[in-house]
Amino acid sequence: MSTTTEPITETARAFFDACETGQGWAGCSAFCQPDATFHAQSEPLTEISTVEGYADWMRGILSLMPDASYAVKSFAADPQRDNVTVFAVFSGTHTGEGGPVPPTGKRLSTDYVYVMEFDGDKIKHMQKIWNSGWAMKQVGWA
Repeated sequence: MSTTTEPITETARAFFDACETGQGWAGCSAFCQPDATFHAQSEPLTEISTVEGYADWMRGILSLMPDASYAVKSFAADPQRDNVTVFAVFSGTHTGEGGPVPPTGKRLSTDYVYVMEFDGDKIKHMQKIWNSGWAMKQVGWA
């Protein structure tokens, strides 16, 4: 168990920013165990089982939504459980080429939560809680 929240808090902040700005695994790997796992009960993400895969998926999403941004609504460390939770809102407009359909020009604003579990000062597992169906409808992908 961690004795202080500072190391995991700073790592979580840096990882979250790298991931949400589309830096992919190259920008996120320094904050994670090399074999860090990932899980989400959201249709677009069910086949992704590593944080590496998720970070690269996010890089792809940002190529589809070049105006994407995020707003953190809550950020909390739980040192007894060695985790950090971030609640945020992701916004973007599908104007980039690629994706499941041609650019729709539609905008989404979607709530989500990351729960990052730590082993020492590195992320060992990440859970994303996200209503992907709602988001896919907003942007015209479903």
